[in-house]
Amino acid sequence: MLLDYYLDRWDVRSRHETFVQAPTAEVYRAVRELDMGRSLPVTALFAVRAVPHLLTGKAQFRRNITLDSFLDGGFMILGEEPERELVIGVVGRFWRPDSGIERIEQEEFGSFDRPGFAKGALNFTVSERGPARTLLATETRVLCTDDAARRKFRLYWRVIGPFSGVIRHLMLRQVKRAAEGFNLHV
Repeated sequence: MLLDYYLDRWDVRSRHETFVQAPTAEVYRAVRELDMGRSLPVTALFAVRAVPHLLTGKAQFRRNITLDSFLDGGFMILGEEPERELVIGVVGRFWRPDSGIERIEQEEFGSFDRPGFAKGALNFTVSERGPARTLLATETRVLCTDDAARRKFRLYWRVIGPFSGVIRHLMLRQVKRAAEGFNLHV
């Protein structure tokens, strides 16, 4: 997996998967075109997280929650094998109300080790499991740069982790429906 190249060790790891009755190319296309803003529960969870940004004027409410909106917010595409795997990453102080995102270049991600931060990477993988049957998976990994950041992140993750899992399940369900030709609304 490309994810192993960018983050081969972690403090927190979360993996979710589902089977999709569609060819891998269609599933991958649905991943790339995913708009999580079409899911009311996901939009609500993201809105709660965005309240500090909205109040300070650092961000405006976005109805679309797409790969492009994540890239605009400080995430980066770390790597991609078209129709197989997409890896995105971000560096920040996620436990802070403003997420403390540190904009860095893609080539800095692997060696980034400034104290007080965490590096997060998320992938989507698609793999053929039979005629028009695909395994769609997503994995999230977070590595903190020091013990102080690790303590803060773990406290944060105790609260946020379950909601992150819900978002991942809803994302997979939305991709599955899109790839199988159903309505995109979750």
